[in-house]
Amino acid sequence: MAASSAAAASAHKLCMIPGPVEFDQDVLNAMSTAATSHVSPVFIEKFGSAIELCRDVFLAPSGQPFIVAGSGTLTWDMTAANLVEPGEDVLVVNTGVFGDWFGECLEVYGAKVTHVRAPFGDRPSLDQIREALEAKPYKLVTLTHVDTSTSVFVDIKAVAQLVRKVSPNTLIAVDGVCSVGAEEIRQDEWQLDVVMTASQKALGTPPGLAIMVVSQRALQVAQDRKAPATTYFGSFKKWLPIMKAYEARKPSYFATPAVQSILALQTSLLQLKEGGMDARFAKHREASMKIKDAVEKWGLKLVPVNREVAANTLSAVYYPKGVKGPELLQKIGANGIVVAGGLHPGHATEYFRIGHMSISAVNDDENHHLDKTLAAIESSLKELKYM
Repeated sequence: MAASSAAAASAHKLCMIPGPVEFDQDVLNAMSTAATSHVSPVFIEKFGSAIELCRDVFLAPSGQPFIVAGSGTLTWDMTAANLVEPGEDVLVVNTGVFGDWFGECLEVYGAKVTHVRAPFGDRPSLDQIREALEAKPYKLVTLTHVDTSTSVFVDIKAVAQLVRKVSPNTLIAVDGVCSVGAEEIRQDEWQLDVVMTASQKALGTPPGLAIMVVSQRALQVAQDRKAPATTYFGSFKKWLPIMKAYEARKPSYFATPAVQSILALQTSLLQLKEGGMDARFAKHREASMKIKDAVEKWGLKLVPVNREVAANTLSAVYYPKGVKGPELLQKIGANGIVVAGGLHPGHATEYFRIGHMSISAVNDDENHHLDKTLAAIESSLKELKYM
């Protein structure tokens, strides 16, 4: 058993995609536990702690966390089904395919969706968003903080300020799947009604948990809705008593929680809190700069039109002229690093994506993940006669 584990470890290629990311060993150890009851005192304490720690990580002391088994996409469903009633208008600030898909999700629940868009690699301007908000009242505006398909970053603080000024009754929902735990988010201070994420990116936990923090205002909107919520599993009404019970260190049941995943999440969230969120934001900015500076020094071009709209959690890079994408990805893999190809349907063959979040960004001085990744890319480009 030990020999096979050692062999697997030696064969492991460094996972530098935009999620799942590399995981801290303590997080993996927390997940590698024997069968544990979801109402055992040990688990109740850890689940309650994880709920509390979400407020620290999201910087949302008044918010209500929800931790539910599922992918980050489940948080879209929960947002749409609980906060939007059929026929209500929703504005999607769209910076890539995840804006497209969130819009599709909202339409499934009866929303009338308007997209405000920008060219590939850019983000809508505040003037575009203002014009849309002034055109008609919206129940909800959605922002993809970092669209993983383009690596474009939205200034959610500035947009939230604009929404509050122009349309104060409009709820603000942030898709933070590729940003929470890495990009600066101050949910309470910036008056964000919903911030959504998943476990497998900057929160540094294996996939399997949908995580969101909801404002008291949004909870009241969900409670006061006229039409019944169009979800069963994702109902705030069903999950809110469960979250409150576990936080009070009392057992409760609606659907079986993902016990081992929550144990791992609690370990990771505690690491984030102890390290300090401001320090963590800074480390991700440094990691992003290191990667982007290197690839631009080699003559490669980033997908975002400028650094101001570029995310700190990943870098999307155009393939250099004369280099075939599949060949470059294969070479990088042969050098021990896994990066991701393009994702945007209209441009997928034109670029690749490098993830740099969680321990790969925060602990780079110790694990040298960024240096190893850059070395593999540089070596691969040389093998393909680009450099």
